[in-house]
Amino acid sequence: MHPDNIMLITGTRKGIGRFLSEYYLEKGFHVFGCSRGESNLAHERYRHFCLDVSDEKSVKQLFFDLYKSHQRLDVLINNAGVASMNHSLLTPLKTVRKIFETNLFGTFLFCREAAKIMKKGQSGRIVNFSTVATPLKLEGEAVYAASKAAILSLTEILAREFSPYNITVNSVGPTPVETDLIKAVPPQKMERLLRRQAIPRFGTFEDIANVIDFYIKEESSFITGQNIYLGGV
Repeated sequence: MHPDNIMLITGTRKGIGRFLSEYYLEKGFHVFGCSRGESNLAHERYRHFCLDVSDEKSVKQLFFDLYKSHQRLDVLINNAGVASMNHSLLTPLKTVRKIFETNLFGTFLFCREAAKIMKKGQSGRIVNFSTVATPLKLEGEAVYAASKAAILSLTEILAREFSPYNITVNSVGPTPVETDLIKAVPPQKMERLLRRQAIPRFGTFEDIANVIDFYIKEESSFITGQNIYLGGV
């Protein structure tokens, strides 16, 4: 990828998304970001949109503005996600809907709209986010893990559907990273989770960026429909 390429990252107000925005801005990318709230990231090559990733009208407007200003999109990183760590018996349906709307519906909408632009240039890279909670079958994360399992299937099939346009679609499955998403998890439970990994430690933002770097590099044009779990899960 050339440094002046156009990248869109979802969920950029904090955590992994904020790190990735700053990381790729430093590499010279033009970065479009979005989240439900305002961002204080100020950079001449960064533009922020406030929206819900599952709101189709808002998502379409974002892509309209992006295309109007740059006429292309090179990389999409679907980082936005929500989790609920509750026993299934304690999980209300509204929580299930919210998790699937953000994690699955949002990812689908951004993939679809991004591919429309990427198709025009016959080139593009899409990176989705899965999770180790799916293969580890983590108790208390049934709905979250299910939403991310759906993203795995979505990634594999979109890779085939988008391949005629030279668009690759892959996913990365982070281990727990010390962000707001896991603050509510009891330390003992987190320690048990980490011990189930081959490398029993928290993941880092840099670990995730390393996989994304691999997926979006020019030499990875033959890599599609793949998922990489971190930590040796």
